Formats: sequence, structure tokens, C-alpha cells
Amino acid sequence: MRLLLDTHAFLWWLAGDEALSPIARAAIADESNDVFVSAASAWEIATKHRIGKLPAVAAIVADIDAVLRDQSFVGLPIGVRHGQAGGALPGPHRDPFDRMLIAQALAEDLTLVSNEAIFDVYGVRRLW
Repeated sequence: MRLLLDTHAFLWWLAGDEALSPIARAAIADESNDVFVSAASAWEIATKHRIGKLPAVAAIVADIDAVLRDQSFVGLPIGVRHGQAGGALPGPHRDPFDRMLIAQALAEDLTLVSNEAIFDVYGVRRLW
């Protein structure tokens, strides 16, 4: 399976947080799965750290590439077609980071690991 971690799933995985569902935890831990983290999540984490909403993530912000390597995760760049698709998504969900994750999951045929049920409206495969 090819998984794309929502930002909260990525952070909860790293922290060993019990908020991450057992199903999501098992899928991320399964070495036969490819696990992707979007550039949008890196952007979101850095932004929220800068404005004080995520004070505990300084080490992640300092070198997210090393964190990805340590976890054997793959960074997923944002391409022009991702931007176009994310901007064109219909519907009520306005969060630009979430819209990008939805667009990337659809474009790259990835299963989005997220507790956000609103993603289902967009036809994305979601695991939680």
C-alpha cells in the first residue's frame, strides 16, 4: 500500500501519540508499505511552529529531511499539477494544506492516513 500521512498522523507517529489509531499505526509500521510525507506537511509544521502553535517540533523543523530518512519515509514534492488540482477542488473545505494533501492523494493514487472524515467527500481513499 502507498500511504500519504496527514500532518497530524505524521506528528502523532513521531511522538508515539495514542491519538494515532491502531489501524493507522500498523499500516505505517508495515515495512511493505511506502509512506509519503508531503511538502505541504513540512510547510504546515514549519508555519505552525513559527507562529507558536507547535512549539515542540523545533527538531523536526530544523531538519525534516533527516527525520524522513530516519523513518524511511519518502518526501512528496508539490508539483504544478498538484497545485492546479488542489486549487480547483470543489466543496466547503478551505484549509489549503488539507486541499493539497487531497489533491496529491488523488493524483498519485495514495491512501491518505487521516482522521479527517471530511476528506471522504472528495473521493480520496482514507485509512484511519
